[in-house]
Amino acid sequence: MTDAAHADWTAIPNRTLITVSVMLATIMQALDSTIANVALPHIQSTLAATQDEAAWVLTSYIVSAAVMYPLTGWLANAYGRREVFLISVIVFVVASALCGAAASLPQLVLFRVIQGVGGAALVPLSQAILFEINTPKDYGRAMSIWGIGATLAPMLGPVLGGWLTDNYSWRWVFYINLPIGMLAFLGLFISLPGGRRHSSARFDFFGFASLSLAVASFQLMLDRGQTLDWFSSREITFEAIAAALSFYVFVVHMLSSDKPFVTPALFRDRNYVAANIFLFLIGIVLFATLALLPPLLQTKMNYPVVLAGMVIAPRGFGTIAGMFLVGRLVPRFDARIIMAIGMGLTAYSLWLMTRYSLLMDAGPVIIAGVFQGAGIGAVNVCLSTVAFVTLPARLRNEGTAISNLIRNIGAAIGISVLVFLLTQNIQRMHASLAGHVTAYNMTANAAAASAHIDVTTAKGLMMLDRLITDQGTMVAYIDDFRLMMILTLLTIPFLLLFRRSKPQNA
Repeated sequence: MTDAAHADWTAIPNRTLITVSVMLATIMQALDSTIANVALPHIQSTLAATQDEAAWVLTSYIVSAAVMYPLTGWLANAYGRREVFLISVIVFVVASALCGAAASLPQLVLFRVIQGVGGAALVPLSQAILFEINTPKDYGRAMSIWGIGATLAPMLGPVLGGWLTDNYSWRWVFYINLPIGMLAFLGLFISLPGGRRHSSARFDFFGFASLSLAVASFQLMLDRGQTLDWFSSREITFEAIAAALSFYVFVVHMLSSDKPFVTPALFRDRNYVAANIFLFLIGIVLFATLALLPPLLQTKMNYPVVLAGMVIAPRGFGTIAGMFLVGRLVPRFDARIIMAIGMGLTAYSLWLMTRYSLLMDAGPVIIAGVFQGAGIGAVNVCLSTVAFVTLPARLRNEGTAISNLIRNIGAAIGISVLVFLLTQNIQRMHASLAGHVTAYNMTANAAAASAHIDVTTAKGLMMLDRLITDQGTMVAYIDDFRLMMILTLLTIPFLLLFRRSKPQNA
């Protein structure tokens, strides 16, 4: 699409329908990234699979989507954004129907791969479309609308997935995409204008292959590392080496090729690079927290799946409030100040989470979640705005795809590292606490007595061991929350990397 074509988009009469339709597609794809997680035990039992085999239902989707993210920009430039978006919706919806009807685990994994291929383009292209149909002064408001779908849907996924699985069947976590996808397709087919293609868009197969191998190997390493005990496994070691070598080859090729797969001009924009660094870090905090809280509530505080989701859900209301407010403040205030406040709120929420205990009710979880949602929502809107406001319009398809890939990699790294630290700390804290439980430790004896534990019996010793494990687990969770709080505070000074620039439409 030429620059003139970009300018004409802001004059189209059906921007509301386009916005609603692309948001439906965004919500559908973002929801699917988490909705299937709670259904895994049911899938495992229905399809007679082991836990490790059932995990491929999640891994296959994550890896295929990650590989396709970088390809989104080239496809949109070569074949047209409208065509790529509509085909992606069709592929995603058809694959969702096939996933719901799968009769065996290999079928389900194959259909999840296809679903990931179709879904990869939806989020970055929806973001690019909203930039194109809005004027620069409305970017903040547009990104607040987009951010609600992109960040709220993953939060609600476990709640909806648990409810559908408990009341209907695990197959409905995939069938739910059909009505949403059909509405999105119809709305886009009617309202989304076509654009000119870049006839000179030559496909750099070597660049794509090397980047795809790097991303796929890295995602497999992160997703399977915890199960295979990381680098004690030959598979994980091989995947790490393959990821490092492939990425090195990709970078060298990108810097030396005349028409590389990823345009180096993207990384000459200071705001774009700085925003992607922050997106990477926000991915760690946002998705790692979402990964840690449900197991804590369900396994240590005995919350049912749906109730745990309802307790976590209020952070979504904080996200909505933060995004709507910041969407109106961005045109009037320095985005760096707003982001600093948002990071401060996020750090404060993590500090509140370091005060969790096994005796608390749902109140502290809800309060910390609202603050964290508001903080991350504020930062996300600003990042989405400043990252692309100075980026030339011809690079936005590619830029949004790379940004979403970087955010997802940050999320994958954050979840893997923090879950690994959690597991290690649980073992360490259990050993530490158990070492203090002696006949002469009055505090430990008082705690055992208050829990009605008779340490002179085998059953009592088992109950005492469980009590120690629960307390050690809570300390390990608190250590993870404290680490994320420190990481959030350390990133605030890096806001000085951003510069204020006038919007660039060329």
